Amino acid sequence: MDVLLEKAPLSAGVLYRLLSGSVCPRPIAWVATQDKRGNANLAPFSFFNVASIDPPVLAFSPLLDGSAQPKDTLRNLNEVEECVVHVGTEGLIEALNTTSASLPRGEDEFVLAGLEKAAMPGVSVPRIAAAPVAFGCKLVDVIRFGDRPLAGSLVLVQVVAIHADDSVWDGRHVNMEILQPIGRLAGSDYVRITDRFSIERPA
Repeated sequence: MDVLLEKAPLSAGVLYRLLSGSVCPRPIAWVATQDKRGNANLAPFSFFNVASIDPPVLAFSPLLDGSAQPKDTLRNLNEVEECVVHVGTEGLIEALNTTSASLPRGEDEFVLAGLEKAAMPGVSVPRIAAAPVAFGCKLVDVIRFGDRPLAGSLVLVQVVAIHADDSVWDGRHVNMEILQPIGRLAGSDYVRITDRFSIERPA
């Protein structure tokens, strides 16, 4: 099947299934934010990656919902331009999945998922105490791609502080067996890292 979208546009739902099912596995950003009243929010995003090393910048993309409304993460970043980005891991997958539920604005997903908060240096937003890796970040920019349902926004945040358990990071290498990051596929499917291979890059 070949489709020229300007002549035969696909619906947003079809595009979502095709793109999310093809561009995978995707790492998961588990993003904590808070509003100006101090109410915390926690939500996972699988459109996520590293955008820059120096300065260190992470990128993730929340989508507008089916009614073209922004998620609380975007609303909170408009009020408090800070967040904590955690790496989705196998050990916390049930809690991560719980925080993907849609709650009324102002309700705390940390509480819903039974997650303890811990202070994150450099930002006012708390981190997940049990998360092995967390990045305290300041907002750099939000690039909005539209106002229709499922339109995305590219959120760029600069890392200003890092939490990494000693068991995960030895100062040079991340221990994958301890971190156990997970990846997102399509639908309800995830992937583990238990099957890996290496290949040398060309000179």
